[in-house]
Amino acid sequence: MARWTRRVDRLKDDHGWTAKPGYQIFVADRGAVRFDFPKTWEVRPGDDSIKFYDKPPPNDDCLLQVSLIHLPPGIDWTALPLATVLREVGGKDERGITGRGEVVTVKRLDLELVWNESWFTDPTEHRTACSRLCFARGSNIQACVTLDFWPEDVDRVNPVWEEVLRSLRLGDYVDDPNSRRLH
Repeated sequence: MARWTRRVDRLKDDHGWTAKPGYQIFVADRGAVRFDFPKTWEVRPGDDSIKFYDKPPPNDDCLLQVSLIHLPPGIDWTALPLATVLREVGGKDERGITGRGEVVTVKRLDLELVWNESWFTDPTEHRTACSRLCFARGSNIQACVTLDFWPEDVDRVNPVWEEVLRSLRLGDYVDDPNSRRLH
């Protein structure tokens, strides 16, 4: 099991990081991964990811997860397109995928990301569930972000998903969050 340490820091007023109203900032590995998520969601470490629940389990309806890989430096990772990674990993989903949406590609100055949505039959509830899978790469970091939810919650989770992807940053490291003013 991976070792996780939860630490909540109160930042100085001029730190420079801001989140939309109703959201808070999540930072992993001193800035290897950073994004905004709803303030009301609960954060828990998992075996190989950090999990964000819309309600405390087992009453949750939505589960957001993030994991990261530090990529070896000196390799041109563009030779391995993220869309290929998405198709390969998504194709190994053992939940019995019943359908997949189109791949969405976003290229920004600081990172590139791809994502798509798939559908499967939940083995416990025996009903259709949705899953979004995103791979993002930048600054020799590759992040995997997933969001699982029920179809009836799509209007509620769409803004969350959009904000996570919009605010996602990779490799913006901070030694001490209270000692550096960020831009």
